[in-house]
Amino acid sequence: MELTAARQEGFISKQSSDMSKTPEKGPVIVIGIFTSFGRKNDRDAIRKAWMSTALKKMEEKKGIVARFVIGRSANRGDSLDRSIDSENSQTNDFFILENHVEAPEELSKKTKLFFAHAADSWTADYYAKVNDNVFVNLDSLGNTLASYLSDPRVYIGCMKSGEVFSEQGHKWYEPDWWKFGDGKTYFRHASTELFVISQALARYISINRSLLRTYAHDDVSVGSWFIGADVKHVDDRKFCCSSWSSGAICSGV
Repeated sequence: MELTAARQEGFISKQSSDMSKTPEKGPVIVIGIFTSFGRKNDRDAIRKAWMSTALKKMEEKKGIVARFVIGRSANRGDSLDRSIDSENSQTNDFFILENHVEAPEELSKKTKLFFAHAADSWTADYYAKVNDNVFVNLDSLGNTLASYLSDPRVYIGCMKSGEVFSEQGHKWYEPDWWKFGDGKTYFRHASTELFVISQALARYISINRSLLRTYAHDDVSVGSWFIGADVKHVDDRKFCCSSWSSGAICSGV
């Protein structure tokens, strides 16, 4: 009965494997570091600062999986793709979305695909999205997440709102501006620099990826997927990356 109820809620795939099997213990958190072509210097800075070069050791000792997330070039197999493949052969720290074309305007779709494929690849307690110009305090992040393990559907970040721009040509133009009402204000959502979702929500995205709508901005898109669901929204100011304050989890470059 519980399995049937979960399926109806959309949190468990109807194509789930044998539920009688005891699942292997997975990582505590999978962190997707969103990057793009031409940003090797930023990736190297993160590798030196907080993403341990001993990647396997970090996964085994701390239960933390961290990967740089990137799609493929529009000109498949060109110098951009070859450069990433060459870098990955040396570092083995990329999560390449093979069926996604890397482009700024496709960031919302990239975010959806990352959570969907990450949930399919790892059974973790949490999944995080972070930008490649953000430094993360892993110990502080782990301590914070430990307090939410009893919440099955949790969405944690620096929550914000903001104006919806309806003028074409504006940097933050939203094609679907009319859906947000006369006030033209976005609903609360976690800032794109760093946010975390629990396993059930990552599975929800994976199962419903073909139905979930994306908007002009990736953080708004993620917020829209949870606004009508039974999800606990946590506004934690330690996830605000504008400054490195005492106890902060992240800091933007």
